[in-house]
Amino acid sequence: MAMQAHEIEDLIRAVFPDAQIKIEDLRGDGDHYSCLVETASFAGKTRVQQHKMVYDALGGRMGNELHALALQTRIPQ
Repeated sequence: MAMQAHEIEDLIRAVFPDAQIKIEDLRGDGDHYSCLVETASFAGKTRVQQHKMVYDALGGRMGNELHALALQTRIPQ
């Protein structure tokens, strides 16, 4: 079962309420998204740690309801 963009955003926002989140459905199939997450919570973390934080926020849905996520993370300037 595919996920909707708002479901992905809701899961991320529950963990990072201050985040700026941009999600794009790359194929229109609800399975392949690109996502940019910008939050102060990433300060002091490596890129790998930042991505793990986002994947953890998705609660195990990667590889199940969500097939592919091209993820970008950054800290606000």
